[in-house]
Amino acid sequence: MSTLARLRSLVAVADTGSVREASRRLTVTESAVSAALAALAREVKAPLVEREGRGLRLTESGRAYADYARRILGLHEEALAAARAGHDPGHGRVRVAAVPSAGEYLLPRILASFLDAHPDVDLRLEVGTSERVWAMFGAHEADLVIGGRPPAHVADAVSAATCANLLVVVAAPALAEQITAMSGGAGLESARWLQREAGSATRAHGEALLSALEVDPSRLTLGSSGAVIAGAVAGLGATLAPRDAVRRHLRAGELAEIKVPGTPLRRPWRAVTHDRPPPAAALFVRHLVAAEGWKPAAPKAAAAVGA
Repeated sequence: MSTLARLRSLVAVADTGSVREASRRLTVTESAVSAALAALAREVKAPLVEREGRGLRLTESGRAYADYARRILGLHEEALAAARAGHDPGHGRVRVAAVPSAGEYLLPRILASFLDAHPDVDLRLEVGTSERVWAMFGAHEADLVIGGRPPAHVADAVSAATCANLLVVVAAPALAEQITAMSGGAGLESARWLQREAGSATRAHGEALLSALEVDPSRLTLGSSGAVIAGAVAGLGATLAPRDAVRRHLRAGELAEIKVPGTPLRRPWRAVTHDRPPPAAALFVRHLVAAEGWKPAAPKAAAAVGA
């Protein structure tokens, strides 16, 4: 078994917590995964996994090694894509990672037009929380992220393009009227606050807004951007959402925007690449800049790591 195959086995066990599930993911035998873990442990001269109930968990050494393994595998995939594309990015590959609001509301038309123009590009998209997509980027499992500002700890991040994004507080019209009728922050205090799952940047912005308003409403966590918006339409509570994501509901009268001090929050979408993006990723950025609403990042921002 090659070194790369062994690293894939370790990462799969780290993700799934069992040899059986790792073998299913990799389409290999369980004995092959076990042998890979044993070979890596001999090479490292330290145990990488230990039993936890019926499954496995990484040891401290295993967690450290798995972090590097992800980056090695990501860089290997990135190198293969760059080499195979050569001087023809139209036959390359681009791995896009997007936060849910962008993946659900912002990107579909752009992806469709990009593939219409470049049908031979191998385009891959994964949608996840802000925490997840930046972890993928840091491990070189994504060539390009569509989301907000990169966290300070994410190295090699270049903001290549931006698009306006306004976060607004919305609720079903009857609830919005009740909230507005109460002075100060009492209206929001009395209403249920709908929020995304942990790791969501929109959730973090919402918590910061509530803190600034010095209100602490009851909260209901829903598992996706779509679920939060559907809950707001159904009258479950108020929430913070990108205006683009709720524009159709506002026009249809299913939601109403609530004028809250400090809103709308300006949190531009950013297309973030590595310092040396694969050719197909650079091609995607050029297509993005040509799309309505997008523009190249300012030279200073485009050159800055973590901008």
